[in-house]
Amino acid sequence: MKRLGIVWFRNNLRLHDNELLAWAHTNNDYVNHVYCFDPRQITDKTYKCDFVKCDKYRLKFLIETIENLNISLVSHGSGLLTYRDTPENVFKQSIQQYKDKFEISIGFHQEVTQEETDVEKAIRQLARDNNVHVKEFWTTTLYHPDDLPYNNPKAFPDVFTQFRVALEKQSVRVRSLTHIPDKFKPSPDDDNIITSIPSLADYGYLNVTVHSSSVFPFTGGESSGLAHLHSYIWEKNLAKSYKQTRNSLTGCENSTKFSPWLANGSLSPRKIFVELKKYENEQSAVDAGYWIIFELLWRDFFKFTSLKYGTRLFYGRGLRSNPYDWKHDLQQFEAWRTGTTGVPFVDANMREFMNTGWMSNRGRQNVASFLTKDLSIDWRYGAVWFESILIDHDVCSNYGNWVYVAGVGNDPRENRHFNMIKQAFDYDFSGEFVRAWCPELARLPNEYIHTPWLAPSHILKGAGVELGVNYPRPIIVVPQWNQQSQNRRTSSQNQQHTQQRDINFYFKSHEKRH
Repeated sequence: MKRLGIVWFRNNLRLHDNELLAWAHTNNDYVNHVYCFDPRQITDKTYKCDFVKCDKYRLKFLIETIENLNISLVSHGSGLLTYRDTPENVFKQSIQQYKDKFEISIGFHQEVTQEETDVEKAIRQLARDNNVHVKEFWTTTLYHPDDLPYNNPKAFPDVFTQFRVALEKQSVRVRSLTHIPDKFKPSPDDDNIITSIPSLADYGYLNVTVHSSSVFPFTGGESSGLAHLHSYIWEKNLAKSYKQTRNSLTGCENSTKFSPWLANGSLSPRKIFVELKKYENEQSAVDAGYWIIFELLWRDFFKFTSLKYGTRLFYGRGLRSNPYDWKHDLQQFEAWRTGTTGVPFVDANMREFMNTGWMSNRGRQNVASFLTKDLSIDWRYGAVWFESILIDHDVCSNYGNWVYVAGVGNDPRENRHFNMIKQAFDYDFSGEFVRAWCPELARLPNEYIHTPWLAPSHILKGAGVELGVNYPRPIIVVPQWNQQSQNRRTSSQNQQHTQQRDINFYFKSHEKRH
């Protein structure tokens, strides 16, 4: 009996560096490639706040990715079967269709969080019940878990630095890229199944366009991801300057923007690693890619932390042992969610997010700190909103970062707390970012752009700002904010005074000489 391999695509939506594809087309006579638009992951609601699981921005990116994946498979003599159904239903039907004709194997890549692993368990049970083979792969991280210097997930360290140092100290290697055949095995001869990739309109979304101010203007798919990787590293030489520019809030080239492709697996972390190392060698640019690889390590860290702690990642107390008393002020949460807190730096980030599906890493840390440390609101409210909207949502990275910032994760500094005004002046000194997303504040002078509530009435009037009317009053003012603003104004005034003194000195000296 001939062998049929069924490739179940999940968050590994690529051809390059795909061990699952290499196995399928090496060990089977026929291969079907399947992707399920699982309603539980798209149209179902989040476990808090009832947001749709996958809103329009990520869904747009996902559909573009699947379209590109299908084109790539067709170019290799194959294609992709897509279904708006659960994997359990799809594979049950497939097994019934083929079990008398073929020896069937189902291959998939493993996930680590409960909703995803519950589906895996159901597929394994379905396979056992029908004498179907199952082949599982790990394809999502830079380092393979079997290569880590730990005997089991429970031994994984709780502190990122310990993880990074252990890898460096024991010289753990990143595995080589997996190569796939140039020509793929065909689908079964009598397979006349025709499926279609759903559109955004099928999910009720019309006219979803890229916002004119978006710093993520890219389309989904392996092809665009590889093109962006090549452009970023080789054409624009941006890896060298990544450490200096990564915290910028504006511009599409100041950070790598690799994360959306990494999140759905259309770009392999090992491919990024290989290209960076190749660049360092060929350009004699020692450690040019270090800080990008550093961020890939953080991604691995959250993945393995999720593997260690399981469902605790979703508890209000996070990874801590003791309960944590969070507030559940829905009015304040809604102000945060919609960018109407009256704190411009927070509002600008949240408005960018709501209108583009993207937010900088610096922005994410700040708005999360504001919600959990300044408002003391349950971090899970923020996490599910991010889950719904983020183009680059990754369960482990999103929830891992939220518990980290909220102080209930594995941050060794439990009381880390961002000062919104200091952060605003540090990373948006001239107010360019705030003015882009809070245009009602555009005419405010720089010294008040981040603290309009401190501006004198004549300044507000001159800028056309009426607090409580065309821009909200702040829902909270932390005392340290006003002090930080005063310090900045004093520093600015002293600097201006010094400059004026130097100018006066110059002119007086100039006059004496003449």
